[in-house]
Amino acid sequence: MSGHSKWAQIKRSKGVNDARRGQLFTRLGREIIVAVREGGSGDPNANFRLRKAIDAARAANMPMENIDRSIKRALGGGEGMSLEEITYEGYAPGGAAVLVRVMTDNRNRAAADVRNAFNKNGGNLGESGCVDWIFENRGVIELELGDRDPDELGLEAIDCGAEDVEPSKPGDEVLTIYTEASEIDEVRQRMEEHKLHIRSAETALVPKTTVELDEKLSLQAMRMIERLEELDDVQDVHTNAEFAESAMTAEG
Repeated sequence: MSGHSKWAQIKRSKGVNDARRGQLFTRLGREIIVAVREGGSGDPNANFRLRKAIDAARAANMPMENIDRSIKRALGGGEGMSLEEITYEGYAPGGAAVLVRVMTDNRNRAAADVRNAFNKNGGNLGESGCVDWIFENRGVIELELGDRDPDELGLEAIDCGAEDVEPSKPGDEVLTIYTEASEIDEVRQRMEEHKLHIRSAETALVPKTTVELDEKLSLQAMRMIERLEELDDVQDVHTNAEFAESAMTAEG
């Protein structure tokens, strides 16, 4: 895990176990259904949230027939109409912020499951609003560094519309840049026109500040996050923890 960026460290807590548990397509389908319902349209060109949900599904190699089926279900007014979006907030061992996004048809079950995951793994479930201010919705694009100079590549990314560039470290394979969430598609297109090699592009909740954890606390926090991700109702988990390199290696 040496040389990974700060964003890559934070990002590892989101959906890391989905493929192994066979839940990824279910979660992606749920996101598509709610995107259609909330956006009032099954047309991704007219529904920004749906377009992002479809992009995420395609990136995960979800078959188009699955994507189309989810859209049709939502338009049919059946499955997904009872799904409720809820956000839970709290703290991991060591005090790092944790934000859990849930889609559920049973609020009481979801609340109990999330609370148990926090309590049984050394965390604390907090009140609404206790940590959401730490996160902001931004566009995150990872560029392949290759043999490019990071400073030079960063300047080129800014010319394409990037707002910020995460400082790189020796051994990094990617350069992480940030955009306004609403401008990520436009910036990505400009980068493609400039022949920049994009590894990933997504909108995500990015922490404004981070909390460094030692190895013991890192392992405890990662264990709690994994337990949360194992819950059927949980869509994704966000944290501002910076995990110790030794813990990342031990986990891998």
